Amino acid sequence: MRPQQLKDYVGQTHLLGEGKPLKRLLDNGQMSSMIFWGPPGVGKTTLALLIANKLALPFFTLSAISSGVKEVREIIAKTEENGKALLFIDEIHRFNKSQQDALLGAVEKGNILLIGATTENPSFEVIRALLSRCQVYTLQALSEEELLGIVKNAIEEDAFFQTLKIELKESNALLNASGGDARKLLNILEMAVSQCDFEQEIIIDNLLIQNVVQQKSAAYDKNGEMHYDLISAFIKSIRGSDPNAALYYMARMIEGGEDPLFIARRLVILAAEDIGLANPNALLLANASFQSAHQIGWPESRIILSECVIYLATSPKSNSAYLAINQALAEVRNSGNIPVPLHLRNAPTSLMKNMGYGTNYQYAHDHPGHFAESELLPDAIKGKRFYQPAENPREKETREQLRKWWKGKYGY
Repeated sequence: MRPQQLKDYVGQTHLLGEGKPLKRLLDNGQMSSMIFWGPPGVGKTTLALLIANKLALPFFTLSAISSGVKEVREIIAKTEENGKALLFIDEIHRFNKSQQDALLGAVEKGNILLIGATTENPSFEVIRALLSRCQVYTLQALSEEELLGIVKNAIEEDAFFQTLKIELKESNALLNASGGDARKLLNILEMAVSQCDFEQEIIIDNLLIQNVVQQKSAAYDKNGEMHYDLISAFIKSIRGSDPNAALYYMARMIEGGEDPLFIARRLVILAAEDIGLANPNALLLANASFQSAHQIGWPESRIILSECVIYLATSPKSNSAYLAINQALAEVRNSGNIPVPLHLRNAPTSLMKNMGYGTNYQYAHDHPGHFAESELLPDAIKGKRFYQPAENPREKETREQLRKWWKGKYGY
């Protein structure tokens, strides 16, 4: 069912619509090397083939899984003998640095029009020298309308399907199971049809698709970009006080096979970074959730994680502790190893006592309220404030206590 002409290509109208970047370049015949970045099954290989046909270029293809420098050099040698060609490299992110380096000369000379396809962010997976010689185009997941069009076209145009009587009665399960992947969509459709009696009318409905698919596997790669996108959305949803969004993104990770303890560790970090002193109990609950998830195991630990996520998302927020340590670290890096004031130093030997170590130290517990006003920072940075209480009820109380102790010092 792969289209043979650009007019039959489905999707990517932001690139191929009238007046859009790739359409203009194709019409002018002025193509340069490029990388197609997008999820599986959205037409990266098909588009490369159509471009080769449009430009009347010989088409070579390599898979980064099974090819290496030797195969790249063999194709480059052919193009030097026979003229320009289009080289399509599927999963180019799997090429190592030396394999990508082997492409640079031919791409620079223009002997090869390189089109690389990747599901991973090329900023991280493609070397800078090659990336600078290529235009990156982002291909988008196909919409339900586009996927439905592909299904209907397959039923009407496929040579074998034309010999059968097929009715598409329901499409929700088929579209959901495909996850926006046209290749997967057609595979599921083919499997569904193959399980039916060819002598009878074939009804494609949700029940048939569910029986074929059984359980849809979530699109998730624990080592890929989807991993980072989902954990980022998860953390930002809790920080943004939206328990519903947070639960959704956690469910996506769980369905994709993420380690529950990875999620639990992130919750402990978030409790300190984003809730902090606005609600110190959050860190206690997050840590208890991590320990419980470790002890209880899956699938029951999903309930523990759910409770923790809802609690953290609905808790008051403060990043004052996070900002405070970052500012203190920045000061240390800026001012270096300032000597510790003598009165704060320990004096375990008589020599140290004679040198003034520990002299005039004010022992807080000997004073009313267990507080003695004294200078505890080195002179070079005295009065420097790192902790700024946030505007929440608990830290407002903390601010008042600091103000009472320090009487305006540090700006409290």
